[in-house]
Amino acid sequence: MLYPFTFQPLFKERVWGGRRLAALYGKPLPASAPIGESWEISDRPEGVSIIANGPLAGRDLRWLMEQHRDELLGAAQPVNGRFPLLVKLLDAQDKLSLQVHPPAALAAQLNGEPKTEAWYVGAAETDADIYVGLRRGTTRADFERRLRDGTVAECFHRLRVRRGDAMFLPSGRVHALGAGSVIFEIQQNSDTTYRVFDWNRVGLDNKPRALHVEQALASIAFDDFEPALVPAHFTATPHGRTRTLANAEGVFQMSEHQLHADAKATFDRAGLFVLGVVEGEISLRSSDTELTLTAGQFALVPACVALAEVSAKTDATFLHAAPWIP
Repeated sequence: MLYPFTFQPLFKERVWGGRRLAALYGKPLPASAPIGESWEISDRPEGVSIIANGPLAGRDLRWLMEQHRDELLGAAQPVNGRFPLLVKLLDAQDKLSLQVHPPAALAAQLNGEPKTEAWYVGAAETDADIYVGLRRGTTRADFERRLRDGTVAECFHRLRVRRGDAMFLPSGRVHALGAGSVIFEIQQNSDTTYRVFDWNRVGLDNKPRALHVEQALASIAFDDFEPALVPAHFTATPHGRTRTLANAEGVFQMSEHQLHADAKATFDRAGLFVLGVVEGEISLRSSDTELTLTAGQFALVPACVALAEVSAKTDATFLHAAPWIP
C-alpha cells in the first residue's frame, strides 16, 4: 500500500549557484560548492529521488514506477516511461544562460525532449529579475545579428520579480533567471536545454559551456513578445485564498494556496499530486500517514491514497501541482 512520500534532495552544482538553499530551507548542501539546483522529486537518468519516509524508505521513484505504476499514477500518463513531473528548487546567485526548451512538435527532430515549466519566486533580492520572451518588435534577423555581436540579451523582455511572483514557461519561450532569486520550479520530466548565450563565462571546469545555437533558433517562438507574470488574482476560500499558476493542457496544473493557522483543506482525489511548502508549516494527513512539512519541503501523494487533508500549523503558503489527466 502506497502512502504520501518525501524524498532525499539531489543537489546539482552549477556555476551560477549559491548557498541560499541551506540558509532559507535548511538543505544539507555539500561544503563550499555553488549549488544551483536541488532536485526534490526526480525520475531522471541523471538523478532518481530516494524515498525518505515510511516503510519504503531507501527505495526510489524509479522502483515505484516499475513496481507500482498504476497505484502511483492513476489516470496520469508517464513521460517516456518515467514519472511525468520534475520538481526543483533553484538558487540563482548569478544569471543563468539565455536558453530555450524545444516545443513538442520539434523535440524529437532535435534529439531532445519538450519541457514546459512554471516558476514561483520563493525569495528575491531587491534587484532580482528574469529574462522571458522577446522585446516587442524583435525579429529573427535582429536576434541573429545580436547573437553575432554579443548583445542578444537586448532582445529579451526583462522583468523585475519579487517574492510570490510566478511565470509560466511553455516550450519554445526563451528565458533565463537573472541573479538574486530562489525559485520553486515544476516542469515536465525533461532536462533538454538549448543555450543560446552564456555571458561569455566559463563553467566549473574553467572552460566555456557548450552553446546550442542551431537547435535554439529552431525552437524559439519568435512571435512570443513580452509575456506577463501570472496575475495575482486570488479566489477567497473559507480559510484563506488560492490562485491558478499554470494550466498547461496535456502537461500539468499548478496552483498556490494560502491557509490561515489551524485551517484545513482537502484536495480532489482524482489523481496524484505534489505539495511544496513556500512559507510556514503544514501537516499532510492520509488514512495511515501524517507528515509535517516546512518551507522548502515537498511531498508526493500517490493516486491510490484515498484521503489527503492539509492542516496549517501556522499561516502557510504552499503549491499544489498535478500531471494533466486526459
